[in-house]
Amino acid sequence: MLYYYFGSKEQLFTAVLEHALAALVEAERTLELDGVAPIEAMTRLAHFVWDYYRDHPELLRLINNENLHEARYIKGSNRIRELISPIVTTLTAILDRGQKAGLFRTDVDPLKFYVTLSGLGYYIVSNRFTLEASFGLDFSEPNQREQIVRMNTELLLAYLTRR
Repeated sequence: MLYYYFGSKEQLFTAVLEHALAALVEAERTLELDGVAPIEAMTRLAHFVWDYYRDHPELLRLINNENLHEARYIKGSNRIRELISPIVTTLTAILDRGQKAGLFRTDVDPLKFYVTLSGLGYYIVSNRFTLEASFGLDFSEPNQREQIVRMNTELLLAYLTRR
Protein backbone atom coordinates (compact mmCIF):
# COMPACT_ATOMS: atom_id res chain seq x y z
CA MET A 1 0.00 0.00 0.00
CA LEU A 2 2.95 2.31 0.62
CA TYR A 3 3.88 2.31 -3.04
CA TYR A 4 0.26 2.68 -4.09
CA TYR A 5 -0.29 5.85 -2.04
CA PHE A 6 3.18 7.41 -2.02
CA GLY A 7 5.22 5.77 -4.77
CA SER A 8 8.27 5.16 -2.55
CA LYS A 9 9.63 5.43 0.98
CA GLU A 10 11.28 8.68 -0.04
CA GLN A 11 7.99 10.16 -1.21
CA LEU A 12 6.39 9.02 2.05
CA PHE A 13 9.11 10.80 4.02
CA THR A 14 8.57 13.97 1.95
CA ALA A 15 4.82 13.78 2.60
CA VAL A 16 5.40 13.37 6.35
CA LEU A 17 7.81 16.31 6.38
CA GLU A 18 5.35 18.46 4.43
CA HIS A 19 2.56 17.46 6.82
CA ALA A 20 4.65 18.35 9.89
CA LEU A 21 5.53 21.76 8.47
CA ALA A 22 1.92 22.37 7.43
CA ALA A 23 0.88 21.71 11.03
CA LEU A 24 3.33 24.41 12.18
CA VAL A 25 1.86 26.86 9.66
CA GLU A 26 -1.69 26.06 10.79
CA ALA A 27 -0.73 26.61 14.42
CA GLU A 28 0.98 29.88 13.50
CA ARG A 29 -2.22 31.11 11.84
CA THR A 30 -3.89 31.11 15.26
CA LEU A 31 -1.56 33.92 16.34
CA GLU A 32 -3.21 37.30 16.17
CA LEU A 33 -0.34 39.75 16.18
CA ASP A 34 -1.52 42.51 13.83
CA GLY A 35 -2.77 44.86 16.54
CA VAL A 36 -0.08 43.96 19.07
CA ALA A 37 2.75 46.39 19.88
CA PRO A 38 5.94 45.37 18.01
CA ILE A 39 8.06 44.29 21.01
CA GLU A 40 5.19 42.25 22.48
CA ALA A 41 4.38 40.79 19.04
CA MET A 42 7.99 39.75 18.50
CA THR A 43 8.11 38.20 21.97
CA ARG A 44 4.89 36.28 21.36
CA LEU A 45 6.10 35.05 17.98
CA ALA A 46 9.42 33.86 19.40
CA HIS A 47 7.73 32.14 22.33
CA PHE A 48 5.23 30.53 19.99
CA VAL A 49 8.02 29.07 17.83
CA TRP A 50 10.01 27.85 20.85
CA ASP A 51 6.93 26.37 22.51
CA TYR A 52 5.96 24.68 19.28
CA TYR A 53 9.37 23.04 19.02
CA ARG A 54 9.15 21.92 22.65
CA ASP A 55 5.67 20.49 22.16
CA HIS A 56 6.45 18.89 18.77
CA PRO A 57 9.92 17.36 18.97
CA GLU A 58 8.94 15.04 16.14
CA LEU A 59 9.24 18.02 13.77
CA LEU A 60 12.82 18.56 14.91
CA ARG A 61 13.62 14.87 14.52
CA LEU A 62 12.33 15.04 10.93
CA ILE A 63 14.45 18.12 10.25
CA ASN A 64 17.50 16.49 11.84
CA ASN A 65 16.97 13.46 9.63
CA GLU A 66 16.61 15.67 6.58
CA ASN A 67 19.89 17.38 7.47
CA LEU A 68 21.58 13.97 7.57
CA HIS A 69 20.33 13.51 4.00
CA GLU A 70 21.62 16.97 2.99
CA ALA A 71 18.08 18.28 2.39
CA ARG A 72 17.47 15.80 -0.40
CA TYR A 73 13.71 15.63 0.15
CA ILE A 74 13.15 19.32 0.85
CA LYS A 75 14.93 20.12 -2.41
CA GLY A 76 12.47 17.88 -4.20
CA SER A 77 9.40 19.47 -2.63
CA ASN A 78 7.80 22.60 -4.04
CA ARG A 79 5.37 22.74 -1.14
CA ILE A 80 7.91 23.08 1.68
CA ARG A 81 9.16 26.51 0.59
CA GLU A 82 5.57 27.71 0.46
CA LEU A 83 5.03 26.43 4.00
CA ILE A 84 7.95 28.41 5.42
CA SER A 85 6.81 31.66 3.83
CA PRO A 86 3.83 32.56 6.10
CA ILE A 87 5.85 32.73 9.33
CA VAL A 88 8.52 34.85 7.65
CA THR A 89 5.76 37.12 6.32
CA THR A 90 4.40 37.49 9.86
CA LEU A 91 7.87 38.27 11.17
CA THR A 92 8.47 40.80 8.40
CA ALA A 93 5.25 42.64 9.27
CA ILE A 94 6.28 42.85 12.95
CA LEU A 95 9.74 44.10 12.00
CA ASP A 96 8.22 46.73 9.69
CA ARG A 97 5.90 48.00 12.42
CA GLY A 98 8.76 48.12 14.91
CA GLN A 99 11.00 49.97 12.47
CA LYS A 100 8.29 52.52 11.61
CA ALA A 101 7.73 53.12 15.33
CA GLY A 102 11.46 53.72 15.80
CA LEU A 103 11.77 50.70 18.11
CA PHE A 104 13.69 48.27 15.89
CA ARG A 105 16.85 48.77 13.91
CA THR A 106 16.33 49.06 10.16
CA ASP A 107 19.04 46.69 8.93
CA VAL A 108 17.41 43.40 9.97
CA ASP A 109 17.06 40.74 7.31
CA PRO A 110 13.77 38.98 8.20
CA LEU A 111 14.78 35.55 6.92
CA LYS A 112 18.16 35.57 8.68
CA PHE A 113 16.51 36.85 11.85
CA TYR A 114 13.99 34.02 11.66
CA VAL A 115 16.82 31.50 11.30
CA THR A 116 18.39 32.92 14.47
CA LEU A 117 15.09 33.05 16.36
CA SER A 118 14.33 29.50 15.30
CA GLY A 119 17.80 28.27 16.19
CA LEU A 120 17.54 29.53 19.75
CA GLY A 121 14.53 27.31 20.36
CA TYR A 122 15.62 24.45 18.14
CA TYR A 123 18.98 23.87 19.80
CA ILE A 124 17.74 23.28 23.32
CA VAL A 125 15.09 20.83 22.13
CA SER A 126 17.12 18.93 19.53
CA ASN A 127 20.11 18.65 21.87
CA ARG A 128 18.22 18.19 25.14
CA PHE A 129 19.63 14.77 25.90
CA THR A 130 23.27 15.64 25.27
CA LEU A 131 22.91 18.94 27.14
CA GLU A 132 21.56 17.10 30.15
CA ALA A 133 24.19 14.34 29.97
CA SER A 134 27.07 16.78 29.41
CA PHE A 135 26.12 19.75 31.57
CA GLY A 136 23.31 18.51 33.80
CA LEU A 137 20.92 21.06 32.28
CA ASP A 138 17.45 19.67 31.72
CA PHE A 139 15.62 22.27 29.66
CA SER A 140 12.40 20.27 29.87
CA GLU A 141 12.36 21.16 33.59
CA PRO A 142 10.07 24.23 33.93
CA ASN A 143 12.52 26.43 35.87
CA GLN A 144 15.40 25.74 33.46
CA ARG A 145 13.11 26.30 30.48
CA GLU A 146 11.83 29.59 31.90
CA GLN A 147 15.39 30.84 32.43
CA ILE A 148 16.57 29.96 28.91
CA VAL A 149 13.43 31.43 27.31
CA ARG A 150 13.93 34.68 29.25
CA MET A 151 17.59 34.87 28.21
CA ASN A 152 16.84 34.08 24.56
CA THR A 153 14.06 36.68 24.51
CA GLU A 154 16.38 39.31 25.93
CA LEU A 155 19.05 38.41 23.35
CA LEU A 156 16.61 38.81 20.46
CA LEU A 157 15.16 42.07 21.73
CA ALA A 158 18.59 43.50 22.53
CA TYR A 159 19.65 42.84 18.95
CA LEU A 160 16.48 44.34 17.49
CA THR A 161 16.57 47.47 19.63
CA ARG A 162 20.33 48.13 19.26
CA ARG A 163 20.92 51.14 17.11
